Amino acid sequence: MTPSTASPSARRDGGRSAGSRGRRTTPRRAARRSEARRRRSALILGGAALAILAVVVAMPLARRAVNDLALPLRHADIIRQQAGDKRLDPALIAGVIYAETKFDPSPSAAGAQGLMQILPATARFLARRSGARTFTTSDLATPQVNIAYGSYYLRYLLDEYGESKTLALAAYNGGETNVNGWLATARADHRNFTIADIRFPETQAYVRKVLRAQRDYRQTYPTALGYR
Repeated sequence: MTPSTASPSARRDGGRSAGSRGRRTTPRRAARRSEARRRRSALILGGAALAILAVVVAMPLARRAVNDLALPLRHADIIRQQAGDKRLDPALIAGVIYAETKFDPSPSAAGAQGLMQILPATARFLARRSGARTFTTSDLATPQVNIAYGSYYLRYLLDEYGESKTLALAAYNGGETNVNGWLATARADHRNFTIADIRFPETQAYVRKVLRAQRDYRQTYPTALGYR
């Protein structure tokens, strides 16, 4: 078709095709598109909110799972009670249990039993000292009894060694006779006793482990152990 024969309507359309005229946006179509965009945005925001909520809910559970693996705590009520009765730091009791059994007790090769790994001979000594009349070795398998005897022994050792946790813990692991010998050597050399004076590497490592665990339990379980 030549320019001279083109119809007026074709010239007014400026050459636009029928297809482009068909895609022209009407007010109704624009409203539908706007509504669809709003729905998509609402779905995206809702999904994001659910994801954030899931993370918030999961965080304490994940933290608890990590704590159970790395720094477990059981029988917190018994620990708090015994700490109050024996004038002990609850985290110190928890730290000893952690170093001894990580709250999963089984008898040691030496025959120590229960959460705080108490030897039957030590338990009998403590039973006589505390005036207990019905104690049997099998009682050490009971958390209440075991923690009570272990806490009593810790209190006894702290009293013996002037509240020195280093000496008391060294005696708990290495025995009073050995600690008394090491302490006498340090005093003869006019030195204060330190962890370095402990002659058994295992007992040195034990004392450090308990003191580190005491700090960690106080920081990780302030509510469960009664600090707040």
